[in-house]
Amino acid sequence: MVFSSFAFLFLFLPVFFAGYFGVGRGQRNLWLLVSSLVFYGWERPYWVLIMLASTLFDYTIARVMGALDEGRAHRRALLVMSIVVNLGLLCWFKYANFFVHTVEHVTGAVFGWQDVVLPVGISFYTFQSMSYTIDVYRGDVRPTRSLVDFACYVTMFPQLVAGPIVRYSDVHAQIVAREHSTTMFGAGALSFCAGFAKKVLIADTMAPIVAAGLALPAPGLVESWTSLVAYSAQIYFDFSGYSDMAIGLGLMLGFRFTKNFDSPYLSQSITESWRRWHISLSTWLRDYLYIPLGGNRLGKGRTYVNLLTTMALGGLWHGANWPFVLWGVYHGLLLCIERFAGRPFWSGWPRPLRILTTWLVFTFGWSMFIARDAAHLWAYWRGLFGFAGAGEALVVHTSGAVTLGSIGVVYAIVWLAPNTHALLRRIHPLFLALVAVGFAAALAHSMAVSHLPFLYFRF
Repeated sequence: MVFSSFAFLFLFLPVFFAGYFGVGRGQRNLWLLVSSLVFYGWERPYWVLIMLASTLFDYTIARVMGALDEGRAHRRALLVMSIVVNLGLLCWFKYANFFVHTVEHVTGAVFGWQDVVLPVGISFYTFQSMSYTIDVYRGDVRPTRSLVDFACYVTMFPQLVAGPIVRYSDVHAQIVAREHSTTMFGAGALSFCAGFAKKVLIADTMAPIVAAGLALPAPGLVESWTSLVAYSAQIYFDFSGYSDMAIGLGLMLGFRFTKNFDSPYLSQSITESWRRWHISLSTWLRDYLYIPLGGNRLGKGRTYVNLLTTMALGGLWHGANWPFVLWGVYHGLLLCIERFAGRPFWSGWPRPLRILTTWLVFTFGWSMFIARDAAHLWAYWRGLFGFAGAGEALVVHTSGAVTLGSIGVVYAIVWLAPNTHALLRRIHPLFLALVAVGFAAALAHSMAVSHLPFLYFRF
């Protein structure tokens, strides 16, 4: 089930809220847990069993770990067990096909492999559950006694399938006892409606432009850059729109999730971009991978290795595809170069040029993100660097002029308008009116066309 579907908006949500506010406060976590399982298993019920098995395993590991306060070696063994099982589960569903097809390609063998179907959201809830056992091992949190509370944390439907990645240490107090108010509910509803409008009216509008460019076997310079720039806007509004909706639903339920995007395309360096883009993932990788590898504490050479390793694995986390790994290495190299130089080479330029250059370098990385395979990436790069000719304006719906104009409007919003998080800090009547009109228009648009899944559902 997806947030932008009518089944969610007009069936699931009304029933859920009626039950949530109808039961006693002590039963709300149980209702949230059951509802989240229904939400997750709507299309493939057996996915629920995988998630529940992972949840029960980490709950048990943490409880046993908490009882061994003096046995550090045993606690470490339990932590290793949790990490191996969680990563093993993730690797099987996410990378088994990749491994088999790579071996087939290299050796020429044919195994008759039946592709494993990737459960939606497994990358996110695995990281959440694993961070809990790591934090228990470190002593940052005490293991919860309530299986319902822990399962509620792992399976919570607002951010279950595409984040933000929520840490138990940030929400455990709210799981036990949280505030509910009309003010929070209203702010949450506003954030949800704004995210819905961003997804349907902006991200989904960019999708046909991207598809038109990717469908060309040998795109030229204009077609390649048009589709890439459109994708840069699409993935930002698609994912930040989902995050707004998830954060809004959390507020309606009394949870305060941390923001996941902070106007990343206004950054003036790649380092700053990663502090603003998918914040929950970048901080997770920093705290649970980069720092344990040694961070910047073991000398400059080791720091660069740690950065490259972290970003390469971050790329692989997004999908079993060599271009994803290359995307991670690309950003890792950029971060290393900036750290080595102490600043980006464009740091002395005027601010608008610094922002534009950073966005351009960041956007080029998306070419590796959307490539189907190495051959497709090579053809795309040939177009981006002009080796496939100048090409022509992409024509989507009516004309190339309309296509370029819609992209221009979208980037005017990116660079000139405040982000949703900033607008919610002090709600202006104009913002209320724009969100109301945008949500109504998005609903009307959804009635006319089939909804598109969120891009991060496949990661």
